[in-house]
Amino acid sequence: MNNVFRINTVGDYLRLRNQEILHPLVGIVDFDKLGEEPYSNRDYDAFQYNCYAIFLKDTRGCKMHYGGKPYDYDEGTLVFMAPNQTIELGGFDPDYVPKGFAMLFHPDLLLGTALGKKMHSYSFFSYSSNEALHLSAKERKVILSLFEKIQFELEQNLDKHSKKLIVANIELFLDYCTRFYDRQFLTREIENTGSLETFRDLLSQYFASDKPQKYGTPSVSYFADHLHLSPNYFGDLVKKETGKSAQEYIQNKLIEVAKERVFDPTKSVSEIAYELGFKYPQHFTRLFKQRVGHSPSEFRNLN
Repeated sequence: MNNVFRINTVGDYLRLRNQEILHPLVGIVDFDKLGEEPYSNRDYDAFQYNCYAIFLKDTRGCKMHYGGKPYDYDEGTLVFMAPNQTIELGGFDPDYVPKGFAMLFHPDLLLGTALGKKMHSYSFFSYSSNEALHLSAKERKVILSLFEKIQFELEQNLDKHSKKLIVANIELFLDYCTRFYDRQFLTREIENTGSLETFRDLLSQYFASDKPQKYGTPSVSYFADHLHLSPNYFGDLVKKETGKSAQEYIQNKLIEVAKERVFDPTKSVSEIAYELGFKYPQHFTRLFKQRVGHSPSEFRNLN
């Protein structure tokens, strides 16, 4: 990427779009209302955002590379970006005209607010673009109504209520997106089930190979990479399908394999720990006792 446009503030993006800055920490752009822009998207290879950004795309023809994968926007698609993320522009349809909305807000807007303390729970800000939220017609109406409410507040004279109301509506916006993502996980149940079955196979194959000795105990990101998913999306998928976190699911499998190997009288507990990918046997013993209620040696003697 030779030409990256860095957006450090909300104002940077609004100036880029030739829009009035109504609030220094939050802004909304309606692409249908854009006048002549002072630049062309084609002038840049990528955009780096140092604030939160949410895009509602209503047209096709804009190809982006985000999270290492290309994505063609369909009508009614929401994409979320956390600070310090970069979108690479992969090409444009010659007749492409941007439509939809963009909302940016700076992390400083959330200081001292309840939303600021729970932003980490909105894991979709770390999803890849191919894991974007696809809205139904009714869901899109809800999202547009919230854009409208936030814009209404931005157009008022700033007073002591402004920040509270703006942040409250952003929080409501994100809570609705959480609900809509839950719906999307359900409507993609067949696809998700296939991913989960592949994950189970990969997990079994991992422990049946010499990978634990080479790479250590399996990580969530290892399986996410093999399934071509972002770690956060993969973790949420496993949680929705199994009720357990991906890390917990992996550890359960590890303990299942460990229980079988503990009964091999030719191997010491340390050897088993190394076979399972533990650098230090005491870490294996601690996890085993925490999960089983007995140390590996005690479990072997009891059985």
